Amino acid sequence: MTKNQYRSIFTDASSQQRSDNFEDYWRFTREHSGDLLEAEKNLSKKRDCLQRFQGNPVRLRKPLANPEAFYRNYVALVDDPASLDRMTLMLCAIYKFARHEWVGIKAAWDVVPDMAHSHALEDKISRIHLAEEFCHVRLFDEMLKTCGLDKVEWVPLSPLKEKFYQQFPKFPGFVMDTPAFVTELMGVTFYCHLYRLFDEILVDEPEVKVRLKGLLDEITIDEVAHVGQRRNFVGPVGIRFAKYLVKPLYTLFFNDIPEIAKLFDIDQMIEDGRAFDFNNLPDYMIERSWIPSYCKTSAITHVNS
Repeated sequence: MTKNQYRSIFTDASSQQRSDNFEDYWRFTREHSGDLLEAEKNLSKKRDCLQRFQGNPVRLRKPLANPEAFYRNYVALVDDPASLDRMTLMLCAIYKFARHEWVGIKAAWDVVPDMAHSHALEDKISRIHLAEEFCHVRLFDEMLKTCGLDKVEWVPLSPLKEKFYQQFPKFPGFVMDTPAFVTELMGVTFYCHLYRLFDEILVDEPEVKVRLKGLLDEITIDEVAHVGQRRNFVGPVGIRFAKYLVKPLYTLFFNDIPEIAKLFDIDQMIEDGRAFDFNNLPDYMIERSWIPSYCKTSAITHVNS
């Protein structure tokens, strides 16, 4: 874990710094994820990674006591949450968080130009970003299968929410970029808290705990890079507004997943989002991810130059 080597994600950046960082991110993401497999909404290195997990399956030592409780509540919570064990609540929360991601990227995929028609660097970056997000849904699905849940279906949200997700990618950048950045930050915040929850809930399932952490690491490493990348779209006014948006957006989103309030301290998640600066991430994650140059201290920038 690296201390005080990085600045706040809300650090100011000039237009030239942001331009330079788009170029740097583009070099990173091509090496990190491999070739884009457009028809599959996939990436070569991400596909290979998932296949390695699937080729060495891990399952619970003790199957879920009541899988029907999950299937009854995973799309919409119908039981009293107090009647559900924490494992079921956690698995429902994972599905519902990933489902929002899935609905959002499906809509954006149809709006962002495909790679053959992406002429601006930002469009190329966004296309790869969306393909990575589809890979994340596959990794979330593998988490559920690891816990014996192999009948999960990825279903649409309510018509109103679906409509919002369909329209959001069509908004102009000055409207979309700031909330898009905050939602990426929210993802990293959720994943960091989920990682620690695995230690609490899976204490009697060490193999599954290691596997779920490994799957989540693959997602989080990408999302840390996405936070920096989406930050790079935001100008000086937008980044100040972004810090204000953390609380209402986190609150709105997490209130839509009632299991989260039963498992996590949402106020602490909000504080973690507002204070995010990369320093509390483990070194192995930093080494595989990407951080904007303007979020690095002068000492780190000098070492990496």
